[in-house]
Amino acid sequence: MPRSSRPYLIGKRAFDLAVCLLIFPVVVPLLLLCALAIFLDSPARPILLAQTRTGRDGIPFRMFKFRTMVPNAEALKPALAHLNERPWPDFKITNDPRITRVGRILRQTSLDELPQLINVVRGEMSLVGPRPTSFAPSTYSFWHTYRLEVTPGITGLWQVKGRNKTDFDERLRLDIEYMRHRSFALDLKILLQTVPAVLGRSGA
Repeated sequence: MPRSSRPYLIGKRAFDLAVCLLIFPVVVPLLLLCALAIFLDSPARPILLAQTRTGRDGIPFRMFKFRTMVPNAEALKPALAHLNERPWPDFKITNDPRITRVGRILRQTSLDELPQLINVVRGEMSLVGPRPTSFAPSTYSFWHTYRLEVTPGITGLWQVKGRNKTDFDERLRLDIEYMRHRSFALDLKILLQTVPAVLGRSGA
């Protein structure tokens, strides 16, 4: 079972809020610059997306992120299904034609995920934890549901061990590995390893 002692959970929540407060002066101007770049490159709205994701205990929530694709990206998905390079339920195309110029930069630097700090403040996400998926709980195999026992995160173990190079089952195994060993030390280690993983565009 994942470590869920009350002191750890309280401390983890306090740490999340403290980090968000600390970086707030830097994040707000960066959010505005990203929004402006998206608008200048692709003026259509929305600029900020609120996508449904599966959270703790399988409860859906609205996860925020910057738009990195053309506005009708979802409608184009069926026509591009034959180019999908990943087994279901993943969908991945190298040089996806739906991604905008600015969107490609935002994805490579993970700046498109920056608005998820709002979700962290709201308590829907944590800085570190399993990445929330867009798949409904009914999509999961029984052993997959184990990851739903904890709050999802902006970054996690599979982000620093391979990012998008891993398939769905392997990501789930890394999520479970994190849950079985999670601690303040592991959370801090993952946060520190996320920086070079993003800067090196590992698996982007």
